[in-house]
Amino acid sequence: MLTLAGPATVETEIKHSRFIAHAARVDSLQETLEFYESVADAAATHNCWAWRLDHLYRFNDDGEPASTAGRPILSAIEGKGLDHVMVVVTRHYGGTKLGVGGLVRAYSGSAAKCLDQAGFLEVLPRVECSIQAGFGWTGQVYAALEAHHAEKLEERYNDRGIEIRISIAQALVEQLGTMLSETTRGEVTVSASE
Repeated sequence: MLTLAGPATVETEIKHSRFIAHAARVDSLQETLEFYESVADAAATHNCWAWRLDHLYRFNDDGEPASTAGRPILSAIEGKGLDHVMVVVTRHYGGTKLGVGGLVRAYSGSAAKCLDQAGFLEVLPRVECSIQAGFGWTGQVYAALEAHHAEKLEERYNDRGIEIRISIAQALVEQLGTMLSETTRGEVTVSASE
């Protein structure tokens, strides 16, 4: 998944109207509301927004003519292949009408500049797995976990040795299993957590 490396704000003036774009990563519907409330300006003419979160998306024109603000903001997000992202573009009207095409360009352009300023980050999907190992293999297990950037979630001892629950990038599960099998003569097992 490609998302934003961090939040960003960009201000642009077009025919005396000020467009202030704010972009941030959002990971839940609650975060979309919180982000909107944190950046929307009640004194502004319009606070238009769009967000994309997995297979869900929403946009709002906030009083601008239909599909001239929210949809172009969403198009900027989708055009860059981003997910888990919200952009709010606040407009302070400057007295000159921009027309439908001008509004679309202003909102999509402001959103795109803001997204570019934030920078992008590739986030790999993660899964949880369990590792069962005899006490004699803990050194090899810890080394393999570190080499594959796995996050240890829980560690328990049982009559067969140690059981470790981890979170790991989905793409690295097979490599981890192969490494552990080779370094422990097949005596360590990796299985999907329930």
